[in-house]
Amino acid sequence: MTIGEKIREARTQAGLSQEELAKRAMITRRSVSSYENGTSIPKNSIMPHLARALGVTVQYLTDYRESDPDAGRHQEDLVEDVKEKFGPASAREMAELFERNRAFFAGGSIAQEYKDELFSMLQEAYVAAKLEARKKFTPHSVTAKEK
Repeated sequence: MTIGEKIREARTQAGLSQEELAKRAMITRRSVSSYENGTSIPKNSIMPHLARALGVTVQYLTDYRESDPDAGRHQEDLVEDVKEKFGPASAREMAELFERNRAFFAGGSIAQEYKDELFSMLQEAYVAAKLEARKKFTPHSVTAKEK
């Protein structure tokens, strides 16, 4: 299924008009129409907004082979948590780390719960490293304010 077909299907299942989806995703109705008709593809920066507005994941929208609208939800939640704590650059690093490790499991028969546990452990290790770096490299006056 194409991105456009997935957007249309998720929108109709959510009971949204193109106009309502456009408002929720902070884009124009014309953009929604062009995505659904396949005349254009959403930019990477728009995908999270569309996915959130539709109640699906970016992975579902972008992977033509994916049929589960919740695919990758756990990882997306972990990346969002890192973004809130450390900002967008760290979120991109976390997403890239997950993507590299997702390839490790491609075609395997490991249960999703074990994959999710690994991604949680990767996120915990990443956050711990960021916090340690913050302690080590942040001036003491800033560190004192954070406490």
